[in-house]
Amino acid sequence: MLSGLERGIPKVTRNRRARENRSLLLQDRGVAQKCGLTGAQQTGGYQSSETAVVLVYRSFEEGIMGRLFQHLSCGIAFLLSVVLFFASMSFAQTESIKPLRVGIIGLDTSHVVVFTRIFNDPTGPEHIPGIRVVAAFKGGSPDVEDSRTRIDGFTAELRDKWNIKIVEDIPTLCGMVDAILLESVDGRTHLEQVKPVLAAKKVVFIDKPLAASYKDATEIARLAKQTGVPWFSSSSLRFWEETQRLKSPGDVVGHIIGYSVYGPSPIEPHHPDLMWYGIHSVEMLFTLMGRGCESVSRASTANEDVVVGRWKDGRLGVMRGFRNGLKKYGITLFSDKNVLYSEPRPEGYGPLLGEIAKFFRTGIPPVSPDETLEMIAFMEAADMSKARGGASVPLREVTR
Repeated sequence: MLSGLERGIPKVTRNRRARENRSLLLQDRGVAQKCGLTGAQQTGGYQSSETAVVLVYRSFEEGIMGRLFQHLSCGIAFLLSVVLFFASMSFAQTESIKPLRVGIIGLDTSHVVVFTRIFNDPTGPEHIPGIRVVAAFKGGSPDVEDSRTRIDGFTAELRDKWNIKIVEDIPTLCGMVDAILLESVDGRTHLEQVKPVLAAKKVVFIDKPLAASYKDATEIARLAKQTGVPWFSSSSLRFWEETQRLKSPGDVVGHIIGYSVYGPSPIEPHHPDLMWYGIHSVEMLFTLMGRGCESVSRASTANEDVVVGRWKDGRLGVMRGFRNGLKKYGITLFSDKNVLYSEPRPEGYGPLLGEIAKFFRTGIPPVSPDETLEMIAFMEAADMSKARGGASVPLREVTR
């Protein structure tokens, strides 16, 4: 029987269209087989063009659905690969922030307790992640009162409160850690204490002063360069908020003529005068002025020092140190347009420890060895000037 659509079509035309439909389907026997056709149907046993149209539609439908399924499968595979990629990245990131193990040399300064608390206590407001103090070497200097009278208390606090392992020697300490904080309050001990650290290739921060003489300081720098070990030394006052603000005050000040800084400067008989505590103010001065000091003169009384440095570009930098009474730090900036003053902000350890943590990770020191060595020469020249009644002393007398 012919369908209603086929009755109006001439027989010749109907036969031609049927042959075309059979030819179209036979081009892809795989499709015909998927439709469940018998061998006779595949060779021409179709009853009408209507049947052929239905089969073409079914083949078309199955092709579309197959391709759709393929696209969905690819999409699911893609999404799965994205999830796995980010999961692997998260794992790698977790591995990369595994805390560095840090050892301390010299437990005779309050710095060791404060630094350990900031690095090890994740609940503290100043906590810096990624660094963990795990072991320490006691050290100590019996002829320095601040060392002799405090070392046992600081050692007990690290051991009992913070579970820091106390070891018998520096080589053992170096074998347990990734980086070193050399904290001994006595700068005279730093050269000998840092030698096994450099031999072990451990990156090291050396607390102020770098050494108790320019000779020792340059030897530390030489050995570090020879062994290829990164190091730096600094006072926390270098990174004080006000030091950094007045170092780069913007365009409002015009041309900066110079700076004057002040702070406490008690002395200790085994160190050049400024290297014991005045170094904090000296560090501020060099942070602000930069390198290039050529000569130093010093006026000194029983209670204070005024040290004037002349820089090679003609600027003057002044450091005023008080041996008794005043415990505050301050800065005055002089320019051809204005005078700016520091504000009374806290001088915390957080910014310094942030720089130390970054340095331990990257090996890039935030303070150049040359600037630190120039500071040591400045302080040694200040002692020479005092001995000469305040005469100007060229730094080359120290550095030659």
